Amino acid sequence: MNAVLKPTAPAADHRALRFLTAGSVDDGKSTLIGRLLFDSQAILADQLDTLQKRAAGEPIDLSLLTDGLEAEREQGITIDVAFRYFATRKRKFIIADAPGHEQYTRNMVTAAAGSDAAVVLVDITKLDWQEAAPTLLPQTRRHALLAHLLRVPSIVFAVNKLDAVEQPKAAFEATRDALLAFAEEAGITELAGIIPVSALRGDNVTQPLAADWYDGPSLLQLLESLPTTQERTEGALLQPVQYVARDGGETGEGAGHLARVFWGRIAHGSVKPGDAVQVFPSGELAVVSEVRRAGVTVASVQAGASAGIVLDRQLDISRGDWIATPGSLTATQRFSATLAWLDTEPATVGRKYWLRHGNRWVQARLAAIDHRLDIHSLQKVDAQALGVNEIGLVQIELQQPLPLEPYLSNRVGGALIVVDPTSNRTSGALLVQSLA
Repeated sequence: MNAVLKPTAPAADHRALRFLTAGSVDDGKSTLIGRLLFDSQAILADQLDTLQKRAAGEPIDLSLLTDGLEAEREQGITIDVAFRYFATRKRKFIIADAPGHEQYTRNMVTAAAGSDAAVVLVDITKLDWQEAAPTLLPQTRRHALLAHLLRVPSIVFAVNKLDAVEQPKAAFEATRDALLAFAEEAGITELAGIIPVSALRGDNVTQPLAADWYDGPSLLQLLESLPTTQERTEGALLQPVQYVARDGGETGEGAGHLARVFWGRIAHGSVKPGDAVQVFPSGELAVVSEVRRAGVTVASVQAGASAGIVLDRQLDISRGDWIATPGSLTATQRFSATLAWLDTEPATVGRKYWLRHGNRWVQARLAAIDHRLDIHSLQKVDAQALGVNEIGLVQIELQQPLPLEPYLSNRVGGALIVVDPTSNRTSGALLVQSLA
């Protein structure tokens, strides 16, 4: 029985795959990453020596490879996102071990926002798999939904701890069916596979499972085949201005003045000399006179790379502005968005917050909550507030217009973070659905 839902194929490019592990507390996320590092020989000799001394003849605790904070080791939980790097002969990987505790869901959201794939672990020992329809843990459902809402291109469920059940075949099949039903009900079309593993023992992590009831790939083999996120290089240009530099060049009607170079990572499209552009929020028009990359003048730069743009005229442009193809964006002051709330103080209608869009800060008001998503039933329910880790559809009013795009078309132009103006805590993540 093959649990891979998308056909595996050689990676389309050689870029490193960014993936995160998520799930509930004690599902084995850190141990799984430690197993990947250990089996791929990505552990330094001094790290391995330290672990062996700590184990003192007992099996090595592989979770310590990622749980680097003292509090994490003492409590046996992951608190902060830990990033690790390893490579096989086929591919390089950047892995993020996200916390499983509800208190640290915001860290998982941060890791998911820039990931190519999400590996959501399911601890089979926590499920009553002998039921006709096993009930998934709330945090498993929440993390899968967040990965889906954040447009992580590939989602993989790793059913862990199969070595701890007496009937692994029956347990896995029951859990697989429950995961498939949940994914279909939630509209998770990014599901790339459901893989049985034992992170502790190493079964089906880097080597295929030696069992007659499973003929699919190992977790590592599936990860080696997944695509990386490809930015849209065709169509309109969108570049957030992250940094403004000045040098001794002269350009256009600003000749005799220091040339200003507007640096930022292109979100989509491409840019070359001669292109007409529009600056937001001012709406001013200009023509690109020069394009730079890594300090060198080039013919063009495409999405996914950082570019320095020099314009043919002097305009008042600063960090937080956007450079785009004329007519491709419309600044708006009201929009609807999916809000993932991460603060212990609830989000309430009428409350004002700070929003960050790209590199620009603007004040905003939570105008309405259309509904809240019940993660257990996946039903939309009425709500006047959103509590910690709840997800809902909201209406936002801005003090100043922003050039927004729907999140489904662009993850850069359609994402904002919410900051509490009193505590300065990062309180939520907004994913633009539609513009007013």
